[in-house]
Amino acid sequence: MRLHRLAVTAFGPFGGTQTVDFDELSSAGLFLLHGPTGAGKTSVLDAVCYALYGSVPGARQGGGQGTALRSDHAAPMTRTEVTLDLTVAGRRLEVTRQPPWERPKKRGTGTTLDKAQTWLREYDATAGIWKDLSRSHQEIGEEITQLLGMSREQFCQVVLLPQGDFARFLRADAEARGKLLGRLFDTRRFADVEKRLAERRRTTETRVRDGDAELLADAHRMQQAADDAMTLPELAPGEPGLAEAVLSAAAVARTTAREQLTVAACRLTSAEAAQAAAGRVLDEVRELARLQRRHADARERAAGLEQGAEAYREAQALMERARKAETVAPALELREAAEAEHRRAAAAEARARALLPDALADAGAAGLAAAARRAAEELGGLDSARRAERRLAELLDERADLDRQDRADTDLLQDAQGWLDGWEERRTALQAGVDSAQQAAALAEQLAARREPAQQRLRAARMRDQLAQDADRAVDRVRSARDETLRAKQHWLELKEQRLNGIAAELAAHLADGEPCAVCGATEHPAPARKVAGHVDREAEERALTAYQRADEQRADAERKLGDAREALAAATAEAGGTPTDRLAEEAEELEERYARARDAAAELHAARERLRHAGQEHERRVTARQETAVRSASRVGHRERLDRERASLEEELDRARGSLDSVAARAAQLERRTALLTDAADTARAAEDTAQRLKDADARLADAAFRAGFETPQAAAAALVDRAAHRELQRRLDAWQHEEAAVRAVLAEADTAAAARAPQADPDAAQQAADEAARRLRDAASAHDAAQRRCADLDRLSARAAASVRRLAPLREEYDRVARMAGLTAGTSADNERRMRLESYVLAARLEQVAAAATVRLRRMSSGRYTLVHSDDRTGRGRSGLGLHVVDAWTGRERDTATLSGGETFFASLALALGLADVVTDEAGGVRLDTLFIDEGFGSLDDQTLDEVLDVLDSLRERDRSVGIVSHVADLRRRVHAQLEVVKGRSGSTLRQRGAG
Repeated sequence: MRLHRLAVTAFGPFGGTQTVDFDELSSAGLFLLHGPTGAGKTSVLDAVCYALYGSVPGARQGGGQGTALRSDHAAPMTRTEVTLDLTVAGRRLEVTRQPPWERPKKRGTGTTLDKAQTWLREYDATAGIWKDLSRSHQEIGEEITQLLGMSREQFCQVVLLPQGDFARFLRADAEARGKLLGRLFDTRRFADVEKRLAERRRTTETRVRDGDAELLADAHRMQQAADDAMTLPELAPGEPGLAEAVLSAAAVARTTAREQLTVAACRLTSAEAAQAAAGRVLDEVRELARLQRRHADARERAAGLEQGAEAYREAQALMERARKAETVAPALELREAAEAEHRRAAAAEARARALLPDALADAGAAGLAAAARRAAEELGGLDSARRAERRLAELLDERADLDRQDRADTDLLQDAQGWLDGWEERRTALQAGVDSAQQAAALAEQLAARREPAQQRLRAARMRDQLAQDADRAVDRVRSARDETLRAKQHWLELKEQRLNGIAAELAAHLADGEPCAVCGATEHPAPARKVAGHVDREAEERALTAYQRADEQRADAERKLGDAREALAAATAEAGGTPTDRLAEEAEELEERYARARDAAAELHAARERLRHAGQEHERRVTARQETAVRSASRVGHRERLDRERASLEEELDRARGSLDSVAARAAQLERRTALLTDAADTARAAEDTAQRLKDADARLADAAFRAGFETPQAAAAALVDRAAHRELQRRLDAWQHEEAAVRAVLAEADTAAAARAPQADPDAAQQAADEAARRLRDAASAHDAAQRRCADLDRLSARAAASVRRLAPLREEYDRVARMAGLTAGTSADNERRMRLESYVLAARLEQVAAAATVRLRRMSSGRYTLVHSDDRTGRGRSGLGLHVVDAWTGRERDTATLSGGETFFASLALALGLADVVTDEAGGVRLDTLFIDEGFGSLDDQTLDEVLDVLDSLRERDRSVGIVSHVADLRRRVHAQLEVVKGRSGSTLRQRGAG
């Protein structure tokens, strides 16, 4: 992550807009953020954190959801805003945040609260423009957190290094360190692992007990099958060793079969060894036969070389003569080149003399050179005149250019004046457009506040109409339910009366001889009553009563629903009023149309302001152009007068130099042509003389070279030369013969080949027959071994079910042992856990060890190699183990607690710890590169030497293209660190002053 630019407006102590160019500050690698106490140094860091995460560290956030961030020095109509331009994960982003703003109302008195706003843009390097990505607070927060890989708390610890927190961290106990490390590294997942392992241990223990119970049942069945000859183990389900005891008892019955299988396996092993030995013998015989054939082939090739030896010697002699002739080749080539050069020089001399006057046609090289010098001297006298002639042409061009400039400035002045004459009218029209758009924006804001109430009232009216219809239908249902209840009640009463009228027959149905009557008590029943047609019994009466009760319940339910409908109708009527729904819909639609028109008109506000701004810039440009035109016109008057005077002087000089010709150039051209012809003729005459002498010298060198090479004449040496193709073919034949001879000699010289040739002739067929016999014996042994295995399989059939049960249970038992062991280890209750450390504590100890190792690299440099940070896993009383932090003093060789460090030592130790923690948290967050860091305070406790060493360590961070900002008010740092950002405190708010490294 690299910061590029920060802009804050009405934020913290900054009443206006302040900008920080981090690119300029970062160019030095190390920069200083300083200012008096309370000026706002920390507010710059708060602005960076707020731009990224929408909040500031700690209690500075306040309780107003961001309203506390607003500057008390800001103007009432200036909104608080923070914009941060940064590069993260290879992407150039710009984040703009505006916290909630309680601003004065545009109309009337009082204030209104504007919601917080956020923008995220990305720079497209290909198109060269910024592209909008999102305006959602949640989406932007998730995107920034994902790219950085850190929460706000981690970012404040890693990028905005607070030295006071780390000084307390050095002196804290294990519990306090554990809380801080737990927040930074988020080790809650390891506590979840502990809970998960405990749950898995309980589940697998239950499953193991169930499996052991099934295994014991199988063992009892095996005992019955063995006629009680098998002794069962006295172990309960779940106890260790149960499966092994059952399998041991079952294995006794299979011992004899296993012994027979072992004998068969030994025979099979012996046969395999014999077959392997026969195979090795076969390979050795085949290799001997190959070497004997190789030696015979080499002898045949040697005989062929003897037959071609004479041709080889002739080719050698021809090659030797060609090599001698090659020493004469350069002299031959030199003689041919000299002859060709002489012919060309003679032809050039003839052509040059043909162009000369007759008086000079037969002159020698010296005479021609003298005539050329005289013509050149005359030509040199015209140089001054030619310069004057060129200058006169330049003067004429300059005068014409001045005239063109006068015409262009006149046109420009007229155009600017015409545009400026209509400026006031144009500016008034553009300002009117801006005012109109502002009024539309205010109207849109008012209408927006009325939209939701209108829509709510319309929805209530529609609900009122719906509920009125529901109430009418409910009235009808209540009326129908009441009628149905009355009919059911009447029917029930009629049946009840009919039953009472025929109750005697119903009672008589239960009379028996000798039994007393339930009404009169008599034991004789001479004439009991009989049921008539249509008699109503008890069941019919109860069915009628049930129907009546059901109808009455339905009536009560309908009346209750009617009451609910009327209450809802009253509430909707109270909210919607008595206005008809159609009228409310028309009013809402009209309000939406007015809002849409006002919003569209307000959308032109930015464009209208831009047009007004561009018109103002054009006005300034036109005024400036008119002033610059007048200045240029005045300067050209003097220039024109100087050109006229110089022109008159040059024309007088040229009249003297031209003579009878039209111009100085014509006279100079005449002399140049004459000089060139004479010079060329003199040069070609001298060249012909020189080439004739070189040809004579080449003939002498060629004769000498042929004699030295052993040739009688140069012609004989030339005849001995061969061309490149013939030379390559001759060399190829010689090389081929030599290569073949060397190859044959190498084969014949091989010790193993010569030894094979001296050995008796190899017989591969006999070795193959012996190998086939060994393979047959191996097959017989394998067949016997397979038969023994089948016998064991038949004997194992009785115990197969128990063995299968053990195999099925083994993974579960292993899982239980593994889970129980892991659960004990992670919970700190296992004997293997010597430190009795829980998993979460162990992870934090590992992270602390990484932090201490990373911090030690810088601490040793800061302390000149004296101090080293180490972590300790010793328990301190009943506290957390593994989170101790000690310092090793190289001067004394002793290890002591970090709380014993002095103030200055504590500062640079905490600084090293903060930088180390930044590296470890960065790696933990996915390796996001942090190119910009800030370090807050503590430098005042250091002496000069230690301060230099600390600054060297911070400056070394530039090796990885990092920039480090130091937040301090120590005066000595202003001299040591050249790149500075100063916070200046004033009555109207703080301001920022930036000074680069230069």
